[in-house]
Amino acid sequence: MTPSRAEPIATLSVAIIASNEERHIGDALASVTGLAGEIVALIDDRSCDATAAICRNHGARVYVEPWRGFPAQRNRALDLCAGEWVLFLDADERVMPDLADEIRVALNGGTNMSGFWIPRYNLFFGQRLKGGGWYPDEQLRLMRRNRARYDEARLVHEFAALDGPAGRMRGHLLHLNIERLNEFWRKQRAYAIQEAQTLFLAGAPLRWRTFIGAPVREFRRRFVTLHGYRDGMLGLFLCATMAYFEVVKYVHLKGLMVLRKAEAEARRGGGALC
Repeated sequence: MTPSRAEPIATLSVAIIASNEERHIGDALASVTGLAGEIVALIDDRSCDATAAICRNHGARVYVEPWRGFPAQRNRALDLCAGEWVLFLDADERVMPDLADEIRVALNGGTNMSGFWIPRYNLFFGQRLKGGGWYPDEQLRLMRRNRARYDEARLVHEFAALDGPAGRMRGHLLHLNIERLNEFWRKQRAYAIQEAQTLFLAGAPLRWRTFIGAPVREFRRRFVTLHGYRDGMLGLFLCATMAYFEVVKYVHLKGLMVLRKAEAEARRGGGALC
């Protein structure tokens, strides 16, 4: 028997990490109203808009704390939650009704899974994408709190390591991914720099041919292998832009390597970089 839609799942916590998201976060919280036993909002202390107040108005327990990076922030949110299960939701995401129903059935019916992958619709400039890696774009967002942990060395596109098996949901998250061109450019540049820093910390090698090979491979992967062509001219533009930011990533990685080499030479020579 399916539980009443109005009855919250006592064992479920919804966790949101956010900063300056007053434009989006109210609708995100509304999409999980009545779903969970609690909502926990972890707000970056640099946030200067009404994000925290909106969360409080929706009944969330709000914590305003320093930013630690995405994976560390998610680990902190896991620690703050009380439920056996945690559903991570970003401010620009919405839980669709079919997903909410599926979560109710899975958690109230008992499951031996440690987590669930959830497919996600991505909207770019109001258009729902069909390919290019943006669909089905599965995200590991529903997990048992004591069986999940994020790798804090991974600075971008973080994901949780689970102790146990993971299932898959059929219901969807809706992601209001990009609404303005400058937002897309700014977000992808930040991702490229964070990915370069992750590669640098991991000691990844860099060859000159990478500056040509990496963007070509990225474009072919997204446009051909992942069917980005299905999204027409928008798909072509997005896949080409993602290829360009592969160049940005490796240029930044090269800069980090040059700086490290210069610092090492300065130490050997007894000098210092100004």
